[in-house]
Amino acid sequence: MTENTTPAPKPQLRRALTLGGAIAIGLSSMIGAGVFSAFGPAAQAAGSALLIGLTLAFIVAACNATSTAQLAAQYPTSGGSYIYGREQLGHWWGFVAGWGFVVGKSASAAAMALTFAAYAAPEAWLKPVALAALVALIALNSFGITRTAGAARIIVALVLTGLAGILSTAWVLEGASPTGAQALIAGLDEQLATPAGWYGVLQSAGLLFFAFAGYARIATLGEEVREPERNIPRAIITTLLVVAVLYALVALTLLSRLGSGGVAASSAPLADAVRDAPWAVTLVQITAAIAALGALLAGIAGVSRTTLAMARERDLPSALAIVHPGVQVPRVATIVLGMVVALLILVGDVREVIGFSSFGVLTYYFVANLAAFTQQDAHRRYPRWAQVIGMALCGVLVATLPWQSVVGGLAIFAIGLIGRAIVVRRLSRRAGHFGS
Repeated sequence: MTENTTPAPKPQLRRALTLGGAIAIGLSSMIGAGVFSAFGPAAQAAGSALLIGLTLAFIVAACNATSTAQLAAQYPTSGGSYIYGREQLGHWWGFVAGWGFVVGKSASAAAMALTFAAYAAPEAWLKPVALAALVALIALNSFGITRTAGAARIIVALVLTGLAGILSTAWVLEGASPTGAQALIAGLDEQLATPAGWYGVLQSAGLLFFAFAGYARIATLGEEVREPERNIPRAIITTLLVVAVLYALVALTLLSRLGSGGVAASSAPLADAVRDAPWAVTLVQITAAIAALGALLAGIAGVSRTTLAMARERDLPSALAIVHPGVQVPRVATIVLGMVVALLILVGDVREVIGFSSFGVLTYYFVANLAAFTQQDAHRRYPRWAQVIGMALCGVLVATLPWQSVVGGLAIFAIGLIGRAIVVRRLSRRAGHFGS
């Protein structure tokens, strides 16, 4: 080798994703199974203050989304907050964000596959159907981002059409009344009169925030979006606003139809809201199954790109950074992710053991807000106080998580950090040996 020898350029992904495609992937990630199940636990925590919890969740999501959009415009590459933390704060910060995202969202992908199967198949066929759905979407993701975006468009259209039918049916059935939601406001003073009442509101905000949090998938695909400095921020903000309006409509419909007590007592509040119309209950089940597929599709795309970014920097095995020369997607990372998620599906019902995912997501966005806070004025689109609010609210929501989720999250991060420390130490010793 000579002094003029330069390393071969890293293989890049193809910039083929349009603004519409990015929005479709973001919506398919955010309008997942959570819209059918998150409002029940949130109402249990917040009671008649459910709408306040939803508003707080939106504020947290808006702060995080603007930070992510601002960072994505400066760093239009794969990896999302892994890259943002690494470039703005240091390698260890980036690893914390990337590790939390990859591990947490891998478990979430397994949960979405099982959720789809729970709606689509009998109990005895739960895992085979979940595995079949996973294999199909891994294959789809392996043949190019445009295929993924095309499937996301179809899924989003079906889910929005289904939700429109469900919500309109809930309002025309006997018993629904706009004054039902208005009457609940009168009970807010009593609900919020104690610290426990406000703690419940924060818990509900935490539960509902995770239903908002899918816009990060758009940032992880930064290397594949056309005109990324313009389109990624637009896609993130547009997706957040569309979903906020949708969730507000869902919340008002549920409160008007069931009341806060009825929502809290229900494991499937949208189905209960239309239980007097059996065909609409069937529509809820079909729409929820399709929504779970959409979340799984977008999750595979996001985790595989973050895995690619981490492998490029040797925070994960470098073989995962291979980009297929034909379709220009991280096919190795996608297939390996599929194997990991399949193992999680076979091991057990991970829907009951992914509490650490909540911890990881909040940590991921804390790093994003902190990274955005350190950006220079030339790259700044939003005021620093928005990032401060985002960091503070992420910390508050972590404090309201069940202790099992916190312990599980700390354990997962400890495993990752210890593993990275061992690898870094070995690489340093090897470099010293060659240097001597």
